[in-house]
Amino acid sequence: MAAREHKLKDDCFAHDHRRLRHDEALAILKGRVRPVVGVEHLGLAHAAGRILAASVRAPRPVPAQDNAAVDGYAFAAADYDATAGAMLTVEGRAAAGHGLAGRAKLGTAARIFTGAMMPEGHDTIVMQEDARIGEIDGRTTVNIPAGLKRGANVRRAGEDVKEGETVLAPGAVLRPQDLSALASLGFEEVACFHRLRVAVVSSGDEVVRAGAPLKPGQVHDANAPMLAALIANAGATPVDLGVLPDELDAVQEALSAAAQAFDVIITTGGASRGEEDHMVAALDALGKRHLWQLAIKPGRPMSFGQIGDTVVLGLPGNPVAVFVCFLLYGWPLLRRLGGAEWPEPHRYELPALFAVPARKLGRREFFRGILRTSPDGLAVDKFARDGSGLISGLRAADGLIDIPEEVARVKPGDRVAFIPFAEFGIAGR
Repeated sequence: MAAREHKLKDDCFAHDHRRLRHDEALAILKGRVRPVVGVEHLGLAHAAGRILAASVRAPRPVPAQDNAAVDGYAFAAADYDATAGAMLTVEGRAAAGHGLAGRAKLGTAARIFTGAMMPEGHDTIVMQEDARIGEIDGRTTVNIPAGLKRGANVRRAGEDVKEGETVLAPGAVLRPQDLSALASLGFEEVACFHRLRVAVVSSGDEVVRAGAPLKPGQVHDANAPMLAALIANAGATPVDLGVLPDELDAVQEALSAAAQAFDVIITTGGASRGEEDHMVAALDALGKRHLWQLAIKPGRPMSFGQIGDTVVLGLPGNPVAVFVCFLLYGWPLLRRLGGAEWPEPHRYELPALFAVPARKLGRREFFRGILRTSPDGLAVDKFARDGSGLISGLRAADGLIDIPEEVARVKPGDRVAFIPFAEFGIAGR
C-alpha cells in the first residue's frame, strides 16, 4: 500500500526566538503548502470563482471558419483594384447560421451580415456604410471604394483560439470571461477543485457574540463575521465554531476535534505569550508549529502550523491585525491549498501624501491607505490613526501601504508601495 501523502511538510520548526521578517514568513508558507482537496466536475453555471483542476485544450479553432466582422458585402480581392476600387454584381446572401449556397461566382459580391461564414471564393468585406448600391439591367451592383486590403473586415478561423491550444491551466481561478471561452469551445462542464473547508475559531473570556449584552470589560466578536466573508472571498467555505474560553484544556479539545473535520483552522486571539493565551500552547501540544512571531505591524504574534494534516493559522485578536494578516498570509495560503498558484498581489508605486518622521527599523509596516487625486495625479494618504483595533480605518481604506523594514522615514512625495484591496477580491468603496 502506498504511503499517505501529507498536505504539509511536517518537520519541526526550530524557533530561534528571532521575529521573522515578512518575506521569511511568506517563504515558509510557500514552501510548506500545496493543494489538499479533491476534484469535482461542475457545469459552467456553477463554476465562476472556482479553481480549475485540469488543463483545458481547445478541441477546435475559434472561430471555426472565416466569418464576417461587419455587415457589408463580401468579395474576392482578386476581383478588386485597391487603387481604383471596383463595381461588382451582387449575387447571393449570407447571414449568421445561413451561409451562401455553393461557391461564389467570379466577379461577384455577396450581401453578408456579421457572424456569417465567408462564402467560398471570397476573402474580403466592404462595410455597408462605405459601399454604394446601384442597379444595371435589373441586377443589383455594389461600388467598392479604393483602399481596402485583402482580408479586411474578416475574422479568420482560429484567430481567437487555435486548435490544440492550452486555453486554461490548472490553478486558474475561473472568471466570467474564462467561462465564455469554455462555452465558445463547447465545454458544458469543467474539472474544479473542491472548496476548502475552513473552521473559524474565536477565543477569549472577554469576547461575546453580536446580539449578546455586554458585561463590563467584554467586547463583541468583530473578527468572526469578517473572517467568514474573507474566507468565502478566497473561494473557501467558512464554518464558525464559536468562541472558546481562556482555558487550555477547552482550546485543545476544540482544536483536536476541528482537525478531524476541516482542511484549515483559522483562530483569532490567544496567540501571544500571556498566561491566558493558549492557542500556541495547544498547537504545540497537538501538532507542530512552523512559524510564530513576525517582525511586522500590525500582526506580530501570528502563528502557522499543523495538527495532523490540517493547517492551522493563528491570527492576533485585534480586528485590524486579523484583517491585514489574513490578506497578506491567509488569502494566498487558502488559494494555494485550494488548488491555485500562490497569488502575488500587485504593488503600485504612488506618491505619499503623508509623513512618518521616524520608524523602528527592522519591522515591516502596513498602513491603511486611502487613494486621493492630487494635482499630479493619483496619490495615497494614510489613515490618520494606526491603532490595530480601529475598524474605521479598514472601512476608510482602499488598500495597504507597504513600508519595508529598512525605511527609516516617509515624507510627502516619496514613492510608496500600495496594494489595493481589489488584489484580494474586495470591492471598492
